Amino acid sequence: MHRYNGTEIIPQEDTIATEAPLTIRIDGEEFATLVYTPTDTEDLVAGFLASEGLIRFIDQIESLTLEEERGFAHVKLRNLHQLSQKMVSKRFIGSCCGKSRQFYFHNDARTAKTVRTPLQLTIAQCFHLMNQLQEQSADFKATGGLHNAALCTGSELLLGRADIGRHNALDKIYGYLLRQRVSVRDKVIAFSGRVSSEVVLKVAKIGVGILLSKSAPTDLALRLAHDLGITVVGFIRRDQLTIYTHPERIMECGNLS
Repeated sequence: MHRYNGTEIIPQEDTIATEAPLTIRIDGEEFATLVYTPTDTEDLVAGFLASEGLIRFIDQIESLTLEEERGFAHVKLRNLHQLSQKMVSKRFIGSCCGKSRQFYFHNDARTAKTVRTPLQLTIAQCFHLMNQLQEQSADFKATGGLHNAALCTGSELLLGRADIGRHNALDKIYGYLLRQRVSVRDKVIAFSGRVSSEVVLKVAKIGVGILLSKSAPTDLALRLAHDLGITVVGFIRRDQLTIYTHPERIMECGNLS
């Protein structure tokens, strides 16, 4: 590549975010094609299937075989109910914003659940977790082109996932939770991207009650968060943040433990 530095154009090497298609086939039938960053693929597939209401538990996946070099994930499900034609029709799910999910509202009413959690965070913990997310986002720093999400306790990051698609990053976390059978009762999600309605729905499906982001929410996202019992904290930057919904879970005082 060649970069202009303000005075001259100079050749140099750069690190670019990787993008690849992944077609998920269920019992031999094409279900969906994702565009994603090819890491943690099994977590992504499991989390995506759970998000779309095809599974609730990891044991419902009888087998999962990847052909990553060809861009295929072959899934066999146990006791698969008859899918409607609308669900099994071919569709394309992009990594960008906007109309990225053609079947967006299809299963949400059935799979998004109201979250009840006893967990509370202090303001200091919110800043601490967001700072940890940014410090551990090596791929974003190298490429500038990835979204990051992390599963956290009140005091530390437990698991981070990155992807060119913000929904994919959350699905990778969801899939990990299912495959490793991790409880989410006392967990938080820290997120680098804008808080859209899809993001809130996905957090509700995962079952986490507090969502932290350095970016802004949308109005529909906040209406959903209010109804689904999710605390949304946005614009966490430097020494400021905004608590949008269910503020009773955020305390002003306290330590990081």
